Amino acid sequence: MRNRKIPDLILTNANIITLDPLRPRAQLVAIYKGKVLSVGRNQDLEKSKGGKANIIDCYGKTIVPGFIDAHFHLSSFAESVVTMDLGPRNKVCSIADIQTKIRKLSKKQPPGTWIQCGGYNEFYLKEKRHPTRWDLDLATSIHPIRLTHRTGHAHVLNGLALELTGISKETSDPDGGLIDRDITTGEPTGVLYGMSDFLSNIIPPLDNHQLDQGIEIANQELLSFGITSVQDASSRNDSKRWEMFQRWKAQGYLRSRVSLMLGAKSFDDYRKEDFPDKVGENQLRIDGVKIILDETTGRLNPNQSELNELVFAIHRSRLQAVIHAIEEPAIEAACTAIEYALQKLPRADHRHRIEHCSVCPPPLSRRLASVGVMVVTQPSFIYYSGDRYLETVPAAQLNHLYPMATLLEDGVHVAGSSDCPIAPPNPLIGIYAAISRMSESGKAILTKESIMPLNALRMYTDYAARTTFEEKIKGSITPGKLADLVVLSGDPTQLPFKDIKNIQVEMTVLNGEVVWDKMG
Repeated sequence: MRNRKIPDLILTNANIITLDPLRPRAQLVAIYKGKVLSVGRNQDLEKSKGGKANIIDCYGKTIVPGFIDAHFHLSSFAESVVTMDLGPRNKVCSIADIQTKIRKLSKKQPPGTWIQCGGYNEFYLKEKRHPTRWDLDLATSIHPIRLTHRTGHAHVLNGLALELTGISKETSDPDGGLIDRDITTGEPTGVLYGMSDFLSNIIPPLDNHQLDQGIEIANQELLSFGITSVQDASSRNDSKRWEMFQRWKAQGYLRSRVSLMLGAKSFDDYRKEDFPDKVGENQLRIDGVKIILDETTGRLNPNQSELNELVFAIHRSRLQAVIHAIEEPAIEAACTAIEYALQKLPRADHRHRIEHCSVCPPPLSRRLASVGVMVVTQPSFIYYSGDRYLETVPAAQLNHLYPMATLLEDGVHVAGSSDCPIAPPNPLIGIYAAISRMSESGKAILTKESIMPLNALRMYTDYAARTTFEEKIKGSITPGKLADLVVLSGDPTQLPFKDIKNIQVEMTVLNGEVVWDKMG
């Protein structure tokens, strides 16, 4: 009896979905020093509690493991909440609306100050096109402007910004980038594709105070959505970003656990420098190397040979290759590179990943399964972008768009994510979309690829934990695992699918501590 552990926290009278096959359902969970001590029935309360235990009656609400977002951009999210949002949710419906908002902001800024804003989506603009330098110049010509597309992969600069960044009629397209030009004069229109890295090296970043403000707001957003772990997939993650994340953790600005992917350009530095790969117990760690594989210029960048060698170097270092690949050619190239690495150095359970995997026909799905490639995808895109997909995606691709059911049936390990700030981070919208295959306006998108509710929940919990080799410490409510839990207003595995998107997070428990509480 002297060695009996007395729980710090007990949640009781709950509908607990543990995702532990040994005990799938429970009513009570006891927590001790940041870990799950036991799960059981309400009748176990008397023998579980001790003098110091905080006992919370959940009144029949549902408890699930803490949500894990397997593909996130924390720095970009922090920037987005402290810069001007010009997306459709902020009632921006035309280029005139963009001009009005930028003009209003410019009047508060000294001439020459950079104006940085984002989130615009040309599909929802009345003009159905990107703004141009000339459009932005009508808002202000005495402030340089960078307007970022909702995807982060396109930007629009006004005339002064083009001048300050050195982009002119004579400027050649950078590797992997594309400068849009007037077909008559050859002058840059201000629209730039695939040039985020180029611009980030020239345009001054937000200062630390602004970023700290942003991450504090982002932190509360994460906790309010029950997200206790994120996997940061920025291709610009490097030693400076690592230090910034360390500071955010040390100063308490960021509570959710973070797995950081290095950018491919920082991979050599990681191997050469004295670079820690973990900070704190399960708080901040490095798990992979992000590779952007795109076709912005009409050809794959990097090319197949370069990709093969880069993936092999990552594989040999025993990190995970995390490859951004959206359509068939890129997914095939990523698969080929992983096969190349495994042929040169066989290793079981490598857990290399393809991010997005948006258009994937059945033969390619089976190939991914045969190689053991994991897929991290974004079900919420079906909800938030479904109407655009139905209007703009060719029928041949639409038939294989986000084929989660096919991938799972073929044995591919699939995890869910938001790609925030491209989409809002609410996991319950992702779960709803994976089950319903409905757009925000209620239109169906390839319903044959809908998946079962329990699998949809797993994509944001234990399946996501497995993508970073963390399934032994998180992803289910199991004695000995981290006490990261979410109390929900409803059961996503039992409610009619139309009601799932309306489920609310009532409480978030992280490391055994209540960090978000709507119930109290």
